[in-house]
Amino acid sequence: MKKTLRFLGWFLLVLFLFFNVLMAFQAYRFTYFYEPQEAVFRRPEQMSAGEKISAALFGFRAPKRPVKEKPDFPYQTVRLKNTAQQTLVGWVSPARGKSKGTVILWHGHGSNKSRVLAEARSFHESGYQTVLFDFRAHGQSEGNICTIGYKETDDLRTVYNWVKARGESNIILWGMSMGAATILKAVPEYALKPKKVIIECPFGTLEEAIKGRLRSLHIPVQPITSLLLFYGSLERDMDGAAYQPATYAKQFEMPVLLQWGRSDPRVSQAETDRIFKNLGSTNKKLVIYEESGHQSFCRHETDKWKKEVTEFLNQ
Repeated sequence: MKKTLRFLGWFLLVLFLFFNVLMAFQAYRFTYFYEPQEAVFRRPEQMSAGEKISAALFGFRAPKRPVKEKPDFPYQTVRLKNTAQQTLVGWVSPARGKSKGTVILWHGHGSNKSRVLAEARSFHESGYQTVLFDFRAHGQSEGNICTIGYKETDDLRTVYNWVKARGESNIILWGMSMGAATILKAVPEYALKPKKVIIECPFGTLEEAIKGRLRSLHIPVQPITSLLLFYGSLERDMDGAAYQPATYAKQFEMPVLLQWGRSDPRVSQAETDRIFKNLGSTNKKLVIYEESGHQSFCRHETDKWKKEVTEFLNQ
């Protein structure tokens, strides 16, 4: 009996340690983007049986998504250094006609600046200068480690200060998903003073972001969420549990337009409602897109998006 219990104890201990090792690998892969020549993106149906098993156990080797599409309106490429001395690559497009201000646009996790060109084009046509940059570890920017917005606030500040130093007084921040969460963290963290803010599909906390990711992949949420949060924080030197965009919203005083898609599998309505309630601004609006999920509202519900954004900017 004692031998059986001892064997069972050792078996459970080994199983526990093995499971934790797997979670550490998953957290690492989720926050690391390989250079295009180091990894090839494959959909599950394109993978061999061995590749599927490896991905399930140790996570996907995700490459940086290549920048394939460029603006079809005038632009110039700009390179800036963040405080980590990583080169950030962006596009700056002058306004059509007399400029009304500058809109700085930020993409989501695993994406790049070319994925927000539809929004940039709309702002450009409305008379705004547009500034699009790849976050570190994304697109054409340097780096491989992503912290889901925790340290990317420095990238945002770098670009914001560059625009401000060029004499722009009317700066509007726009962000999608991770980009929106980064805005929520960066503005109070660095005491930035944009005139207006537009955020689409921001997550409430990093823990909720992990849960949303797991839900979208049809993976059980617990105890995996807690372990991914723990190992991700440890590996990337950040306090993931304290990363709470919904709480940072309390420090926002400028006008804010918050937008969310009814069918969003990653960000819940409860998160969205909490962010909206917490927003300290007296001039705020929540718009829900009934036919959209976690995606570009500008591309999917174009007329409604342009109407809401135009009304907000013209206030």
